[in-house]
Amino acid sequence: MELFRHNLKIDWMGKAKYFVALSLALLAIGAVSWIRTGGLNYGIDFKGGTAVYVRFAGTPPIDQLREGLVQAGLGESTIQRISDIADPNANEAVIYLQQQGEGNQALDAGKAAILSAMRATLGGGEAGKQDFNAASQAAVAETLIRRDPLALGPSSTDRYQELARQLVAYRDRQARGIVQNLDELSQAGATPAVLAALREAFHPSSFAVVNVEIVGPKVGADLRWQAVLVTLYALGGMLIYIAFRFEWVYGAAAVLAVLHDVLITLGLFSLLRFEVSLTVIAALLTLVGYSMNDSVVIFDRIRENLRIMRREPLSVIVNRSINQTLSRTILTGGLTFLSLLVLFFMGGQVLRGFSFALVVGILIGTYSSFGIAAPLVVAWNHWRGPGAVSVSGSAAGTKARAGEAQGRLAPAGRR
Repeated sequence: MELFRHNLKIDWMGKAKYFVALSLALLAIGAVSWIRTGGLNYGIDFKGGTAVYVRFAGTPPIDQLREGLVQAGLGESTIQRISDIADPNANEAVIYLQQQGEGNQALDAGKAAILSAMRATLGGGEAGKQDFNAASQAAVAETLIRRDPLALGPSSTDRYQELARQLVAYRDRQARGIVQNLDELSQAGATPAVLAALREAFHPSSFAVVNVEIVGPKVGADLRWQAVLVTLYALGGMLIYIAFRFEWVYGAAAVLAVLHDVLITLGLFSLLRFEVSLTVIAALLTLVGYSMNDSVVIFDRIRENLRIMRREPLSVIVNRSINQTLSRTILTGGLTFLSLLVLFFMGGQVLRGFSFALVVGILIGTYSSFGIAAPLVVAWNHWRGPGAVSVSGSAAGTKARAGEAQGRLAPAGRR
């Protein structure tokens, strides 16, 4: 499928200075934001601490919770509503608390402090009773075995363990983790006698802890360093491949363009205070591969045109190559962008950072392929003189070029 039926004659290289100016402006905005905010907004994976995911019976009382956490001395914690267009009744929020102190005891203390503040703010239940929404299957079974509401005698263990499994399964699945009234458990097989025994030992709360993530500071620091190394390894591997497949100047230009994409994306993360997590690192690595693929497509067309238009200036060859691949670039990038845009708006809070990195990365990566990578190759050729850039970077091609007339752009392997 072709978007353009006629040969385009857009002078991309003549507009290279505007592309460079735009990139410098975006990099400067990101750098200023980075300096003013003190760096990126790292998630729990990288900075260490405790993240408590909570589901509520109704709309999460964010303001009330924030006030309760401040009164409990947890003012440095942050609360974020987890919105999900696909499930508007999710009623979930996540509370982040950066680790205070060292060791696992400090992490467990952070979790306990958050739960204590929540119970004090939203209601602590009844004295001497456990929260049924936080009780384990073993705790429910132990209570039923001890009270024996069905009068089964010594042989009651297996029966009550099975009943406890049914009650907890109902809470976690049908009730989505929150039983607001213990009478609901009659739908899971609880008889009036069982319900009476449960009321004596448990009370229902208006919230339930869905998940708790605890990451130590040393693990977080190691993950940050590993994320940097993974990105550098990916760039280094691509540099070697393109230098071998084409010529080292192509590889250097492509790697610089991809590095430019990553820095701009991280700058926007800093500016908008999006959280950087492990999923965002995965998105950045995906961006690296996507942007590099776009550059390789253009470079491959440049190499083909070098064989045909040997006497033309390199800037003319590059312009023609970009125009010839523009239809493919728009179709591929546009369809990918639309898919990611849907993921950004409908993927929920958990995927928000991941999808934002890819949405921005697709735009910046597509633009940098013809606005940064290609002009860098042309600038190198202009600085080194005509013939500095040729079809192949192999040793055979280099020897062949040495025998060509000065100023000619000869294909690799031509004798």
